[in-house]
Amino acid sequence: MTLLVCWAGIDTKGPSSLYMAADSRVSWNDSAYFNYGRKVFAFKRWPDVLGYCGDVLFPSLALGQIVELADAGLLFSGNSSPKQKFQAIVNKLNDLFREYPALHAGLAENALSVVHGSRDPLNNKTFFSHTISWDKTRGWYGEEQKMPSASGVLFALGSGAAEFQENFARYESGPTKETSRAVFHCFCDALANTSNPTVGGAPQLVGVIRKPNSVSTTFGVIYEGRRTFLGAHVDNLRNFDTVQWRNANFERCDSTTMQKLPTAQAQPDALRRL
Repeated sequence: MTLLVCWAGIDTKGPSSLYMAADSRVSWNDSAYFNYGRKVFAFKRWPDVLGYCGDVLFPSLALGQIVELADAGLLFSGNSSPKQKFQAIVNKLNDLFREYPALHAGLAENALSVVHGSRDPLNNKTFFSHTISWDKTRGWYGEEQKMPSASGVLFALGSGAAEFQENFARYESGPTKETSRAVFHCFCDALANTSNPTVGGAPQLVGVIRKPNSVSTTFGVIYEGRRTFLGAHVDNLRNFDTVQWRNANFERCDSTTMQKLPTAQAQPDALRRL
């Protein structure tokens, strides 16, 4: 289950951002699902993000704990490199996994992938993206993805990945090719038109930008005319101006009107299917 996509934004100065988006559906079978499951995490103290796909129970328990440990200062130091932070995350995942009754919790039948994105504390133009995955045949294994020369996908994972990649072929040759917004355009288009019953709900979005000393951000997403945050509908809540909002075009939006901000760049998606 899940569609999880991680991508890099590249400009004339090099890497400028790293984003992670996921759907919100947790499914047990084709007709039993929950469209409000959190799948991405932004650290409040660090320029780091996490996302997962595959098995739901273990990462939903473990990753929230790992983020809180890091934000409390217990996992990283202020000058930890992205690779040092990744290793600390892996070590804690392994600690928790050793105590997890996998055979009794369904994990033995599933696979699991966690994606970590980060920005270097000393060089804000250096970004990092790595997966750590588990399956019952291979156990734990990892893969680092180098930053591309132009904006593009780093990882596309989960049961919806093949459908996303097929759709992304249109965007790679379209009018917004090699832009960060093209990836999110494709993600939202794939999500809205998927035939996969294990993928659904609203998009979730987190990211890290090149700005020195900035931390990661959890974005609100205006989707199908409603405000959503980490998959949850929040129109019945308040204080919307405390959140940065994007729509399916990846445009910056006003928290009250839900319309593109007057100062924001228009980013229409000419390839979106109706």
